[in-house]
Amino acid sequence: MLDPSSSDESGGELPPEDEPPVQPEKPSKKSPKCEKSPGAPRTPAKKPPPPSSPAQENENEQERLQKEESERKTKLQIYVFVLRCIAYPFNAKQPTDMARRQQKLNKQQLQAVKERFQAFLRGETQIVADEAFCNAVRSYYEGFLKSERVARMVQSGGCSASDFREIFKKNIERRVRSLPEIDGLSKETVLSSWITKYDAIFKGEEDQRRPQGRMPFSAVSELILSKEQLYEMFQQILGIKKFEHQLLYNACQLDNVDEQAAQIRRELDGRLQLTERIARERKYPKFVSKDMEMMYVEELRSSINLLMANLESLPVAKDLKPKIKPKLTPMNSFLDIGDENDLPLSKSDVVLSFTLEIVIMEVQGLKSVAPNRIVYCTMEVEGGEKLQTDQAEASKPQWGTQGDFTTTHPLPVVKVKLFTESTGVLALEDKELGRVVLNPTTNGPKNAELHKMVIPKNSQDTDLKIKLAVRMDKPPNMKHSGYLYALGQRVWKRWKRRYFVLVQVSQYTFAMCSYREKKSEPQELMQLDGYTVDYSEPQPGLQGGKAFFSAVKEGDLVVFATNDEPDRMLWVQAMYRATGQSYKPVPPAQNQQQNCRGGNIQKDTPTSLLSLERAGVEELISAVPCSFDHASLFQTLQKHTLVHRMNDSFSCLGWFSPGQVFVLDEYCARYGVRGCHRHLCYLKELMEFSENNALVDPTLLHYSYAFCASHVHGNRPDGMGTVTEEEKEEFEKVRSRLLILLESQITHFRYCFPFGRPEGALKATLSLLERVLMKDITTPLPVEEMKKIVQKCLEKAALINYSQLTDYAQFEADSSQALPEKRLEDMMRLGELCMEVLQQNDEHHSEAFSWWPDVMAEHAEIFLSLYTVDMDAALAVQPQDSWDSFPLFQLLNNFLRTDPQLCNGTFHRHLQELYVPLVVRYIDLMESSIAQSVHRGFEQETWQSVKTITNNLPSVPLPKVPNLPLNLPQMPSFSTPSWMGPLCDNTLQGINLPDIFNGSATSEDLFWKLDALQIFVMDLHWPEPEFAKHLEQRLKLMASDMMEACVKRTKAAFDSKMQKSSKSTDFRVPLSVCTMFNVLMDAKKQCSKLCVIDQGQEIDKQWQQYHSKTDVLIDEAFKEMISCLVSKFAAVLDGLLSKLSRYDEGTFFSSILSFTVKAAAKYVDVPKPGMDLADTYITFVRQNQDILRDRLNDEMYTEKIFEQWYNTSMKAVCVWLTDRLDLQLHVYQLKTLIKIVKKSYRDFRLQGVLDSTLNSKNYDTIYNRLTIEEATAAVSAGDGLQGISMRDSDEEDG
Repeated sequence: MLDPSSSDESGGELPPEDEPPVQPEKPSKKSPKCEKSPGAPRTPAKKPPPPSSPAQENENEQERLQKEESERKTKLQIYVFVLRCIAYPFNAKQPTDMARRQQKLNKQQLQAVKERFQAFLRGETQIVADEAFCNAVRSYYEGFLKSERVARMVQSGGCSASDFREIFKKNIERRVRSLPEIDGLSKETVLSSWITKYDAIFKGEEDQRRPQGRMPFSAVSELILSKEQLYEMFQQILGIKKFEHQLLYNACQLDNVDEQAAQIRRELDGRLQLTERIARERKYPKFVSKDMEMMYVEELRSSINLLMANLESLPVAKDLKPKIKPKLTPMNSFLDIGDENDLPLSKSDVVLSFTLEIVIMEVQGLKSVAPNRIVYCTMEVEGGEKLQTDQAEASKPQWGTQGDFTTTHPLPVVKVKLFTESTGVLALEDKELGRVVLNPTTNGPKNAELHKMVIPKNSQDTDLKIKLAVRMDKPPNMKHSGYLYALGQRVWKRWKRRYFVLVQVSQYTFAMCSYREKKSEPQELMQLDGYTVDYSEPQPGLQGGKAFFSAVKEGDLVVFATNDEPDRMLWVQAMYRATGQSYKPVPPAQNQQQNCRGGNIQKDTPTSLLSLERAGVEELISAVPCSFDHASLFQTLQKHTLVHRMNDSFSCLGWFSPGQVFVLDEYCARYGVRGCHRHLCYLKELMEFSENNALVDPTLLHYSYAFCASHVHGNRPDGMGTVTEEEKEEFEKVRSRLLILLESQITHFRYCFPFGRPEGALKATLSLLERVLMKDITTPLPVEEMKKIVQKCLEKAALINYSQLTDYAQFEADSSQALPEKRLEDMMRLGELCMEVLQQNDEHHSEAFSWWPDVMAEHAEIFLSLYTVDMDAALAVQPQDSWDSFPLFQLLNNFLRTDPQLCNGTFHRHLQELYVPLVVRYIDLMESSIAQSVHRGFEQETWQSVKTITNNLPSVPLPKVPNLPLNLPQMPSFSTPSWMGPLCDNTLQGINLPDIFNGSATSEDLFWKLDALQIFVMDLHWPEPEFAKHLEQRLKLMASDMMEACVKRTKAAFDSKMQKSSKSTDFRVPLSVCTMFNVLMDAKKQCSKLCVIDQGQEIDKQWQQYHSKTDVLIDEAFKEMISCLVSKFAAVLDGLLSKLSRYDEGTFFSSILSFTVKAAAKYVDVPKPGMDLADTYITFVRQNQDILRDRLNDEMYTEKIFEQWYNTSMKAVCVWLTDRLDLQLHVYQLKTLIKIVKKSYRDFRLQGVLDSTLNSKNYDTIYNRLTIEEATAAVSAGDGLQGISMRDSDEEDG
C-alpha cells in the first residue's frame, strides 16, 4: 500500500493493509430475507436440520474436495494457456500510453497522516509557518481529514496521497486568492511555499529519515514487466505454486522458440478444422438473425487468417533465453534480494577450508623387526607438510600422537607410513615397513579404527595393521556432503556417481558442487536460486542409485539418487532449506499415507509435486486448446485478475495494469474470445465491486458499455458483425443493472464521490447515465428526460444527505423534552452543518451538474425544506419576546443572500416570513424602552461627565430599563461584540478616547442604544429591499425624534442652571453646563450618522426636511446656549464697570475718595484703588477660559464662545467709554481699564481668537481713548499710573 510520500523519491513505509477493500458488506442494503415490513405476517420458523451422520459429513467433505480439485485443475489449465501467451506473444504488446495509477492509502497511513497534522497544529514539529497557513491546515484537518467520508474513501481503496494533496491545494488557492496583495510577494510564491510545507507535514520527519527499501512486487506493476515478472504475477492471480510453474514451464518447453511456434501452428490448424466442422455440421450459436450464420464462419476464418499473418510477420529467432544474464536495472531487479545475485557464480567463488586431525594409536602384527629396534610413523596430507611420531620400540609400537592439518580439498588423500631405523653405516634412509592411504570425508567415522597396511615385497608382516583415527571437521559454509548419482540438462550431463557438497556462498546464495580427489575447486556447480527440490520416483534406464529426488527450474531438471533412503531425506531437507521454496517436500511413504486418509493434506498442496509431475503435467500440456470453452475460461481469468488488481497497492479504480492488459489481449486474440463477451464480463465484475462500495472509474464503465452497445446494435467496434442471442440478453441485463447502479451513485453522490474525488468521476457518471438511457447508439436522449431522472435522484439525495447529517449531529427531531435553549442550540449547530454541506456541494459537485443548475438549486431547496421542519418546531417552543433566535437568522441569511440560486428562494422567503414580525416587535419594544429611559434619565440626570463609561464600551452590558410594565428586551447578548466593534471602529477612529464622550449618562446611553440598534438591524442584512428600506427609515426617524427630545431637555436644563448662577466675578462655569454643551456636540455628531439615510438610496424631500429640522434645532439650541453664557459673562463685566462709574469726574464720591486717598498716602501705604477689581476680573476670565477649554470637546464651538465673549466685552467697555467722552477718566479707572483690556486681549489671543476679531473697531476705539487718557494722566499726575500703560513694552506682571 502507498506510504504518505507516494512519489518516486520514497518508498512505502507503512505495512500494507491486511484486509482488502474489495467486496465489503454493504451497510445500506439488506438481504431479501431481512427486508420485511413491520406489519408483514411472520413465516413460521424452520426447524433446525437434524444432525448429519458421519457418513454424510464424509460425503460432503469429499464433494468439497472434488470441487476444489476441479477448480484448481481449471486454474492450472488456464495458467498453461497464459504461459504460452506470455512466452511467445504475436498479437499484443504491453501498452505504454496508459495513465500511471497512484499508490493508495490505507487506514494505518490515514491515521499516521492525522497524527502528523495534529502534531503540527500542536507545534511539535520543526516546520515554521505563519498564522494564515496554520489556519488553512486547521481547516483542512477539521473539514477533510476528520471527515467520515474520507475514511470511507480510504476503505474503498480509491484514495491516494495525490487526492489529499489536490484537495488541500484547492482549499488554499481559494484562501490565498482572497488575501490582499503584498508588495514583492506574489500569490504564486505563497501557494508554492504552502504546498512545500504541506508535503513536509504529510511525509513526516521520521519517513524522510527512513532509508528507501526495495520495491515490493505490486509496486512495479505499473511498469513494463519482463516475462519472469508476468509469470510471477499470474502465479499470484491464479494461485499457482512455484514448483507447479516450474514443472509446467519445462513441460511446455517455454524456452524453446521452435516448440512455441509449432504449438501456435497446431492451435491454428485445430481452430481451422473446428471452423470447417462447424460450417459442415451447421452447429452455430443462436444469433439474433439467421443471416449471421455464414457471416460467423467467415469471421472465424478471417480471425484465423489474421493470426497466421501475425505469426508470419514475426522474425525467425533461434532462442528466447539470453546466453549471458543481463545486468539488472532498478526496473527489473525488484525481485532480486541483493547485489550478489546479479551475476552467476564462478568456481573461484566457492571456497572451503577443512581441518584434519590424525591420531596414530598403535601398530599390530609387527614381527619382522627385532623387539629392541626403534620404529616410528609419518603422516601427511597430500600437497601439504609431513609430520612424524615419537620413536618406540618394536616390541611395543604405541604412540597416541596427534597431527593437525588444514586443506582446501573436500576429498583429501592422507598417507601414513611405518619406518624402522636403519643400522647400516652406509644407509641413507630408514626402512619403510608399511603404509596406508586414506580418503577421509566429513561424514566419515570419528573413532580410531584398524587399517591393514600395504607392505613391501618379501615382507614377513603379512598381517600388519595400524590403529588410527582421522577426523575431518565440516566448515560453517558447508551444509551437507556425500556421494550422489546425478543427471542434468545443463550440468552433470552423464549419469554417474560424484562427490557433492552443498555450499552456502552468502546469506541468500547456495550452490551444489561436485568435486574430484585432491581438487580445491569444484568440477561443476549449480546455483540453487529458483530451484524446487522434491522426492521423485526411480527413473527408468538409469543404472545406479536407489532413492531418487530432483531439483526443477524453468528450463532445467536435475535428477539425483542416493543408495539409501535416510541419505536421500538428509539431502532433500538440506536443499529445501537452501532453495527457500514455499513447497515443503513430503517423503513418498508419508505422502501416500496422507493421501489415503484424504483430509490431512495441506491446503496449499492438494497433491505432491511427485504426483503432479507424474500424472497432471502431461494431461495439462497435451490438452487441445480448441476443445475448451475459452469464453468461460477467460471469464475466470479476468475475474481473478481484476480481484488481484483491486487488492494491489495502487488506486487503480478498476483499470488493469499494462502487463495484465497485454496478457488478456493476447489471450483473447490467440484463443478467439469475442470482444463483446469480454467487456460484458468486465462490466459485471466492475459493477460487483462498485455495488460493494469500491471506487470504480465511470470512464472505464463507459468505455466497456459503449463497446457492447455498439456491438449489439451492429456497429462492429472490433470487426465482428455477428451478434448472438446470449450477448444481447446479457447486454440487456447489464444495462438494467448498470442503470440502477448509476442512479444509486448519483443519489449518493456525496458518498460515492466524496469531495469531488476521483476527479471528474461524477461528471463521467452523468455522461454514462445519459448513454445508458439511449435506446440506440444514434438517437440522442431528450434533455427533459435526462433532467427528470437526475431531478428524481437529487430529490432522494436531499433526504439521504439530511438523514446522514442529523445522524452525524446526533440530532433528534422529536426531542420534545429538551429545553428551548438546547433545541435552539441544536438548530444552530445543525444549520452550520447544513451550510457546510451546501458549500461542499457547490465547491465539489456543482460543476458536474452545471448542465442543470436549476436542478441543483432545487436539490438544495428540498434539503433546506427538511431543515425547515425541524427549525419551525424549535422556534415554536421558544418563549414569547425572546430574541435568542436572531443568531440563527443571521447564520442562515448570511449564507443564503450570497448564493444566487438560493437568495430569495423558497426557504429564504420562509425564513423572512418567520422573522419579519419578530424584528418589528423587537424594534417596537426597543423604541419604547429607549423613549422611557430618556424620559426617566433626564428627570434624574445629575449632568456629571461620564467620560470613562465608553472607554470599555464593548465589555459594558446595556443598562436595563427600570419600572416598565412589559418584559422589554435588552440588547441580545449574542450580538454585543458585533455591535460594539463597529461603534468604536467607525465613530471613534482617529480620536483620543479619554478626551471624548464627556456627555451625561442619559445621553451616552441614548446614543449607544440608538447606534447599537441600527448596527444590529444593519447586521441582519435583510434581503428584501423594501422591508430593509422601511427598517432603516424607521430607525432614522426614531433617532431623529430621540435626538430632538434630548436637545430640548438639555436646553431646558441649561436655562434653569444659568438662571440660578451668580453675576459677580466669583462666577465659574459649572461642569454640568460643560456637560450640557458636550451633549449637544455629541448630538450634532451622532445626528449625521444616526439620522441620515444612506446616500445610495433615493431620498424624498419630506425626509430631507425632517432631517434638516433636527439639524436646525441643534444649531438653534447651540446659539441660544452660547448667547446665554456670553450674556452671563457680560453681566459680570457690567457689574465691574458700574463700580468704576463711581470714580467719574465731577461726582461727589469721586472727590471724597480722591482726597481721602491723598491724605492717607502721606502716612501709610494705601492700596491702589481699582487694581484688586482688575485682578479679580482677569482671574475670572482666565479660569472660565480654562474650564471651557478643558471641558468642551469641540474646538469650533469653544472658539465661537470665546469670540462672542470677547466681542461682547469689548463692546461693553467701548460703550462705557463713549458715554464718558466729555469726561476725563479718573486715574484709577484708567489703570483698571488698561489692565483689563490688555490682559483680555492677550488671554483671548492665547485661546486662539483670530487677530481680525481681536482688532475690531471697538478695540481700536478703546485703545485710542485709553492711550490719550494715559498721556493726559502722565502730564497731570506724574507717576500716578505707576508704570501701567497701553504700550506693548509694558513689563507689568500679569
